[in-house]
Amino acid sequence: MIQVRMPEKNKKTGKSPNRTVPLIERAARSLGEPEIPGTTRVTPARRGAKTAAVTPEIDRAGQDAPPPGAQPRSRAPAAPAVAATVAARARGPQPRRSRYAEIDFARLQKFGFLTPSLTRSRTMEEFRVIKRCVLQHAFQPRGESGKPGNLVMVTSAVPGEGKTFTSINLAISTALERDYTVLLIDADFSKPNILPSLGLDAKKGLIDVLEDPSLDLSEVLIRTNIDKLTVLPAGGEHALSTELLASQRMRDVVRDIARRYPDRIIIFDSPPLLSTSEPCTLAMHVGQIVFVIQADKTPQSIVREALDLIEPDTRVGLVLNRCQPQFGQPQFGYYYKR
Repeated sequence: MIQVRMPEKNKKTGKSPNRTVPLIERAARSLGEPEIPGTTRVTPARRGAKTAAVTPEIDRAGQDAPPPGAQPRSRAPAAPAVAATVAARARGPQPRRSRYAEIDFARLQKFGFLTPSLTRSRTMEEFRVIKRCVLQHAFQPRGESGKPGNLVMVTSAVPGEGKTFTSINLAISTALERDYTVLLIDADFSKPNILPSLGLDAKKGLIDVLEDPSLDLSEVLIRTNIDKLTVLPAGGEHALSTELLASQRMRDVVRDIARRYPDRIIIFDSPPLLSTSEPCTLAMHVGQIVFVIQADKTPQSIVREALDLIEPDTRVGLVLNRCQPQFGQPQFGYYYKR
């Protein structure tokens, strides 16, 4: 136990002399008062001395500068939002996410189109046959032309034969496959019918991607509520659409969409062959053509004239649309009807 002798009081004043300091207080002053980080120690000014405002010195990082001779303090960790931004910049530009839209299945079925819930019908079975022929040659080794078989163009000789109806149903039927995804492209720039038929809308599409190289393809794609079906609109009408389809930009886009996904089938809804020059130019890029003919309407001479415009090394399959089965012919609808 430490015994501390208290100084005697002044007999005249009755107070202890200022020069005498208790032992405990002297020990505390010699050790120094602990400082709290982020605060400034201010000592009382002597009587009669002028006082001045004390402002902590701020360094460039916005933190208190360390006292002379002290070790520099580590910077505080960045806020979560700032850290996330820095990490995102370090990873580089992220791929753009394409737009999403929902197709009204009830409306689609009302107009005779296939839907994911419709599995047993005559139309479904007929398109299963057409689909199987297309898939059979989609990923086979390329022939002398070198054109990929997973690029399929659906066209006809003249308007009104059902090419858009065939394009949409073929795309939906293929999207129901377990091993394939589908990109449905509206390549009819004069009369685009894919989006109106599906109940969708868009301002930009394929023609805008061809005209503007800075426009990324993902910015105009539309993902749908059919899991494996994506739609690429036609875009606005363009006076030089044929020249754009024949450009190097078109070849680059076609090569990109053909190779980006190894399981993807690309279906182009093209204008009729005898209506404009665009389908003949588009046919130079695809490996298969589905040629739609309306039964009991289109003369054989018109069909032959249209087929003569297609390069001979391109695989062509004929689809007879709106055909009424004769007596004794198989009808899928009757077999699967419940």
